[in-house]
Amino acid sequence: MALTGPTFAAVYRLTDQIGGGAFYDAFDFQAIPDPTHGRVNYVDRGTAQAQNLTFATSPDTFIMRADFKNKLNPAGAGRNSVRIRSKRVYKTHVAATWPAIWETNEAAWPNGGETDIMEGANDKGSNAATLHTSAGCVMPANRVQTGTNTQLQCDVGLNFNAGCGVQFKQAESFGPAFNRAGGGWYAMERTPTFIKVWFWSRNDRSLPADLRNPGPGVNTDSWGTPAAFFPNTSCDLNRFFNQHNIIINLTLCGDWAGNTYPSTCPLNCVDHVNNNPGAFQNAYFDFKGIRIYEP
Repeated sequence: MALTGPTFAAVYRLTDQIGGGAFYDAFDFQAIPDPTHGRVNYVDRGTAQAQNLTFATSPDTFIMRADFKNKLNPAGAGRNSVRIRSKRVYKTHVAATWPAIWETNEAAWPNGGETDIMEGANDKGSNAATLHTSAGCVMPANRVQTGTNTQLQCDVGLNFNAGCGVQFKQAESFGPAFNRAGGGWYAMERTPTFIKVWFWSRNDRSLPADLRNPGPGVNTDSWGTPAAFFPNTSCDLNRFFNQHNIIINLTLCGDWAGNTYPSTCPLNCVDHVNNNPGAFQNAYFDFKGIRIYEP
């Protein structure tokens, strides 16, 4: 799926369109220990469907959620939740979704790189798009993007694997503001020379026409300045990033969210998850769909 030369086209054709029940065919359910050490128990497809943790209500609605009915034994497994991974892998491509999550090659991680498209914790702030790599990948301070740089070093060994992130300026790109706006569109373009991430809120009039009214392809040259721009000027993307699966998961506590758990909240993060199932009734993803475009 990679291009044979150093050039790339801004025009891509639709190769995968995933919505509703098609998620079950396009993704594998990963009933594995949470790699981020969250207080969750990832379940298989049968369990997820039996407990209504995943369901499709129409051709363009797919729900993924955590259990919100049961108190947990502190000595037992975490709260049932879902982690899915695309059966296909992608390299040079555009992923457009409402919303999206992250991409990586788990078997090679961190050597194969990771791209976080939508990431946040505890309803705090706007979205952050972030790259995570092995040592040696650095982003320049000055880039053509609307977001704000956080850390420039992408190395997972630095600053507790913070990665090289870009904080979006749109408050409605994550959390309660995202929900109040009725969601939105995320899109990522990955080429041999850069990675770009865009966000448009649901009623954003600047949403490109080829996303609002999808056809057989898209032209990313018409999409304007991205929220996050990761060029290869000081990071050889072909070296640090290989072909990726799309991964979607909902974890609780863990390496990041647990360490940023607000001090104003009751108990600690794990105790809160164990004892307050009703607090997670609205902890879910609602996907209209995912579209993949390739050269």
